[in-house]
Amino acid sequence: MNNRFKNLRIHLRLSKEKVLCGVLCTLCLLLAPSTGCRSYNLGNQYLYRSDIRTVHVAMFDSESMRRFLGQRLTESVVKQIELNTPYTIGAPQVADSFVQGKLVRERKKPLSEDWYDDPNVLEIQYRVEVTWVDRAGVPLMPLQSINIERDAVFIPEGGQSMATAQQELIDRIARQIVGQMEMPW
Repeated sequence: MNNRFKNLRIHLRLSKEKVLCGVLCTLCLLLAPSTGCRSYNLGNQYLYRSDIRTVHVAMFDSESMRRFLGQRLTESVVKQIELNTPYTIGAPQVADSFVQGKLVRERKKPLSEDWYDDPNVLEIQYRVEVTWVDRAGVPLMPLQSINIERDAVFIPEGGQSMATAQQELIDRIARQIVGQMEMPW
């Protein structure tokens, strides 16, 4: 009998050790992923500066002879800020920061022509200078002034128009401007 109880005690002790080991392993497996990703954040609010809440986008100047390019670029930048950032658009009296820009160059050149020297593939190109400063005038972008040069190709014979190519180019420039507003890694 005594031998039986001894075997039972050894068996119970091993069972308790196995259970304790299993519990500890389970806790380690549950806690390990959460400690490794402790500083990981979700959402776009962590991509942008936390000290800025409102942005005023001044009307973009344009040296182009085409009408309303500055207004269209301003409207596209405002939409991109509202869609992709935690910032709100504010009046200049209450804004924490200011975005100013200027369309300094517009070029349109033919890439290919038909037999009658009519262009059948055209490229338009814009160059924009942009600054983003806080209320005290301190630059908030990695560079004091960024130069964005983008181009778009359109084919009039294929039914594309200059207006659609311009809008595509304006939207791409606006996305790049808002992308520059992200905090550096």
